[in-house]
Amino acid sequence: MTDSLTDVEAAEPTNAALAKVSLAAFDQMVASSPGFRSRPGQREMAERIATELHNITLGDQADPTQAVTVIQAGTGVGKSAAYLSTTVALAMARKTRVVISTATVALQEQLMTKDLPALAAVLDTPFVYALAKGRGRYVCKLKLERLAGSGDEDSSELFGVDEDTPPPPTAFAKQLKGQDWQDPEERRMVLYDTLANALAAGQWDGDRDSLSEQPDPRDWSTVAAERHTCTARHCPLFRNCSYYNARTLLAQAQVIVANHDLVLASLGMKALPDLDNCLVVFDEGHHLPAVALDQFSGAMDLTGLRWLDKLPKILHEVAEKMGVAVAQDVTTLAQQLKTALLDAGRIAMDLLRGVTASYDIVHRFPDGVLPEAFIEPMTLIHGHASGLSEVLEALGAELKARAKEDPSQAAQNSVQYARLGQLAPKINSVVGTSAMLLAHEAQPMAKWLRSDTSSGLVSLSAHACPIVPGDLLRRHLWNQVRGAVVTSASLTSCGSFDYFLSETGLDQLAHVSTLAVDSPFDYRTQGELVVVETVADPRHVESFTREMVAALLADLRLVAHGALVLFTSRVQMKAAVDALDAALLGVVLVQGQLSRARLLGTHTARIESGQPSVIFGMQSFGEGLDLPGQLCEAVFITKLPFASPSDPVAQARAEWLKREGRDPFSELVVPATGIRLLQWTGRAIRTEDDQARVVCYDKRLLSQPYGRRMLQGLPPYAVLRRVRGQTLSVLGLV
Repeated sequence: MTDSLTDVEAAEPTNAALAKVSLAAFDQMVASSPGFRSRPGQREMAERIATELHNITLGDQADPTQAVTVIQAGTGVGKSAAYLSTTVALAMARKTRVVISTATVALQEQLMTKDLPALAAVLDTPFVYALAKGRGRYVCKLKLERLAGSGDEDSSELFGVDEDTPPPPTAFAKQLKGQDWQDPEERRMVLYDTLANALAAGQWDGDRDSLSEQPDPRDWSTVAAERHTCTARHCPLFRNCSYYNARTLLAQAQVIVANHDLVLASLGMKALPDLDNCLVVFDEGHHLPAVALDQFSGAMDLTGLRWLDKLPKILHEVAEKMGVAVAQDVTTLAQQLKTALLDAGRIAMDLLRGVTASYDIVHRFPDGVLPEAFIEPMTLIHGHASGLSEVLEALGAELKARAKEDPSQAAQNSVQYARLGQLAPKINSVVGTSAMLLAHEAQPMAKWLRSDTSSGLVSLSAHACPIVPGDLLRRHLWNQVRGAVVTSASLTSCGSFDYFLSETGLDQLAHVSTLAVDSPFDYRTQGELVVVETVADPRHVESFTREMVAALLADLRLVAHGALVLFTSRVQMKAAVDALDAALLGVVLVQGQLSRARLLGTHTARIESGQPSVIFGMQSFGEGLDLPGQLCEAVFITKLPFASPSDPVAQARAEWLKREGRDPFSELVVPATGIRLLQWTGRAIRTEDDQARVVCYDKRLLSQPYGRRMLQGLPPYAVLRRVRGQTLSVLGLV
């Protein structure tokens, strides 16, 4: 009989016993799970975590012992049970905490509503778990009170309609919009009054996600709790603050569920436990590189500049209420900044007109080098914005100091601080992005202009982003982490961890170990992978799409229950939709025509009623979609899922690698596509009882060396080749 966690811990309370404590918790969970099926891979994963993390050094220590274990756990392994039981037990034994970071809301919900409650019911030692959210998910009561009818003189300016939005429509335009049209200002006031009343009556906790209907993002942003507008404990409503109340509950939790964005955005911010003093699990870890690039990129608007007109007025009014003088001529600085931004915008627009007649375009600067005409205005932009930022920061620091010194003035100081905070993100984005655009380094930044008309007006923005996510993660994340598990069902590509380790910056760290745990599924008997050999080359878009769509529709007519079709572009998906006959139109559900929840609900209802149902989807449906049994008996992959060649960061990185004498296609494109293909094929078999097949219409998977590289990283399906309608086995792969 397996020893209980408390027995092992009491018998061997030494550091050497921590691995046994951790593994005992896993065994205790397994023994208590009804209907549990033995999964050797799950235990192998638990053993690796227990062995690697038991001896790390926590806290502020010289030359600490670190460990990061990277584990690919195939579908069906039960990885969340393996890492939860081991890390939670280890954290409790060491009197520390666990941060579990995910990439999707679906996994967060699974952890909070299923996996953690199940573990808590099993372990002898109780623990508290909580979900961490960014402060923008909570309402700022100070803002809401003033918007909901206090009549504060600063409210209309501080929290009113965004001055950069188009003016209200004329009476004729309202008539064209129909009876459902509502004045945005009236809509906002009804919303804010409703929220304020619900808060006052205790019917709402201030968490946006607990609202029965989600407000318009623009309306919510006006009352959201944001760092730049918050004086924290110096705010008069601090004790009743929804965000800080949630933070208090978070501080009492031994297990915190967060997401990758929040973990990276919170580095050094104290919103989460210090990563050198806790255990960390990155589930869905293959998303980390993309999240890192997004977190450390910069963007600034070159067209929506009305905020600069009100900035001097706000700075002067805040300073006047404080009885201090503004150190610089902010009126002139703001005008100079606006002039420089307009100059940059004109230069950018002239440049884009020389490239294309379209107003929707992304134009990248080769090698990260700005055109000479941009240098002077960008230098002026950075200088003027930095001067305004200094004034903003100085006034904000003084307001916080006064709120601390004189609590009787805290309310007024908090309001004035919030007025400044509305402008801080805008000025900071200009300062940061202009600095990145002007930077010249051996490893260049990706730098580009974007023009689009999606808002109804032409908007123009400038962007900059580092190109190697591994460098960012190594510098900002891994140097803080002492003990971590990085896991996913898709960390290897083409049968190797090399690409993932490089992309995450873990390849150069000596304390990193890797483990690939096989799925318990018998892919050879449960499924097959059919590669269709088309006459047309997949690179010849029009002819290939025609041939692929014809083959796809013939296959769809044979679907008895549920199926998923994954497309690489909306144009490709539209071609397939347009070709559907009347019979198939009643079977196919298309991503975007219904919400994701309604689409999946409709699909399930059709299958349960005995009708066939086919989902047409793109990249977001190729990952995290769990359709077991008859819900998905076939996955059709229309083309190898290469990333869009128009991505400016990928373009810049490929350009740099070529200059370094390296091959970006082999080094980046193929392994990235291999991981995506592994995710897509993973939608087919979800349980030990499933029978499913994957059909890929891209012959390059077998005909090209890079395709065969990708194939090596896929589950061991029986591989078949279809030529002119005849299906043949593929020797050496069956």
